[in-house]
Amino acid sequence: MKKILTGDRPTGKLHLGHYVGSLVSRVALQHQYDTMILVADVQALTTHFARPELIYDSIYEVTMDNLSVGLDPEKVTFVQQSQVPSIAELTLFYSMFVTCNQLSHNPTIKTEAKNYGYTEMTYGFLGYPVSQTADITFCNADLVPVGEDQLPHIELSRKIVRKFNEQYGTSITEPEAKVSTVGRLCGLDGNSKMGKSLGNAIYLSDPADVINQKVRNAVTDTNRISVKIPGNPDVCTVYTYQKTFNPDEAPNICSMCKNAQIGCVACKKLLAEKLNSILEPMREKRSYYEQHRDLVRQFIVDGTARANAIGKENLDQIKQKMHVAL
Repeated sequence: MKKILTGDRPTGKLHLGHYVGSLVSRVALQHQYDTMILVADVQALTTHFARPELIYDSIYEVTMDNLSVGLDPEKVTFVQQSQVPSIAELTLFYSMFVTCNQLSHNPTIKTEAKNYGYTEMTYGFLGYPVSQTADITFCNADLVPVGEDQLPHIELSRKIVRKFNEQYGTSITEPEAKVSTVGRLCGLDGNSKMGKSLGNAIYLSDPADVINQKVRNAVTDTNRISVKIPGNPDVCTVYTYQKTFNPDEAPNICSMCKNAQIGCVACKKLLAEKLNSILEPMREKRSYYEQHRDLVRQFIVDGTARANAIGKENLDQIKQKMHVAL
């Protein structure tokens, strides 16, 4: 089976944006590929180095979120990034092949730095694409599911691998991007991005009453101040969610909104009911793992042990080719 590597930075629980953007496809792809789920705790330090306790707790949180949506621990391999030495060693080797100029001009890095308000970047933050290349190649992953904004990272990874193979005669797999066809889910406040730090997210683990409240506060058509006034679904955040999570009823809701036959309160109620019906099975499964935290830990430990065996074998071969192994 071809190998896929994907994963999450453990900086908090996962939300509907993660669900739409990656988790749904992970569940489907686990039956077709050898899937490795990287819990990228080292990369989380690039932005949350002052909150190690959050990262530690989130290692469990993101793993439980992945399990709750239907990932099978018998089929996928959960890997704790910081516990795989071959990733750290490859990061160092690859850093010799990338200039600071290449990294500083990477559009994804520039965008992320702006989002975090960084006027100066740490070495770790700037070198994120190099670390990501090591994540992908320590196990010779064939495919990496990404959004379009991550394509510059993958292209740089391909260049690094190509140059490394040419230099040392290694046979590291040149990864291919598997681009998500699903667009980014906007935040409840209408922001183009749903984010943990933006306070505009619905989390997979949110209880029903919390979801009801969050949906009630979601942004709609600001020009529609009365039920009697026809609405414009094209500028309504709630309708964006209806199309994503309630596609069968969305056309009818759209028509009723345009003809002033349904108000925003009723529309939001329908959305909240739909979201809770989708998330309730996940909450139930997650509750089981919350009560069996040791089992979650074992999935991570066992998966990381497998990753270490794969990584060591690959790294030993690379070092032989580099003539650094005695």
